[in-house]
Amino acid sequence: MLQDAHISLSAFGGAFLAMVGLKHFVDAEKDVFWLSWLERPLSKMGRVPSVELGVVMVVLYGFSRQLPQADQLDFLVAGIAGLVTYIAVDGVGALLGDGGHGAGTAVRTGLAGFLYLETLDASFSFDGVIGALALTTNLLLIALGLGIGAMFMRSMCIFLVDKGTLTQYRYLESGAFWAILALSSVMFMQALVHVPEVLTGLIGAGFIGVALASSMRYNRRNPEAPS
Repeated sequence: MLQDAHISLSAFGGAFLAMVGLKHFVDAEKDVFWLSWLERPLSKMGRVPSVELGVVMVVLYGFSRQLPQADQLDFLVAGIAGLVTYIAVDGVGALLGDGGHGAGTAVRTGLAGFLYLETLDASFSFDGVIGALALTTNLLLIALGLGIGAMFMRSMCIFLVDKGTLTQYRYLESGAFWAILALSSVMFMQALVHVPEVLTGLIGAGFIGVALASSMRYNRRNPEAPS
């Protein structure tokens, strides 16, 4: 069933993940750059409101033109659905976050705080499902992988936050978002050609691994610099 809908899944997932990744880099207030030759121009683009949305729409149109005419409309509609879904998820997070006085006060209350955390958890879980589709369309593997991954990541994140480890590696966050953009590119490409799952996984892991190594090298060269 998923194989039959691979065109729509590729467009939806690719658009959603592209927005997740670009939102991090297209930020005029960003001040930590890993691949500075590329991230600095992207950061300057953040001065233009919603520029990342325009970029993804252009990419969607470009890929749709490479498909048979019978598949072009399905690809575009699914891609737009991915954009709308991202905007909805991002909007709910902003609404429940500290963006406004009323929302900020509400989050500090018990019920609103619970809803806020559950919304964030749901959005990250949704990101995980979309990312998993870039690796495989086997529902059993996706369910097992996300289940095991959720338990592992919860424990790992709590450990890293308690130890303050995440703040010690300044480029790790950028590496993770480049990995997300890589997954997005793979999903778009899968609408045209088959991309081996092993290659997809290695690309994402490669970005994170190199970012971690760069962070460690920075720490050695700047032992007294803040993270």
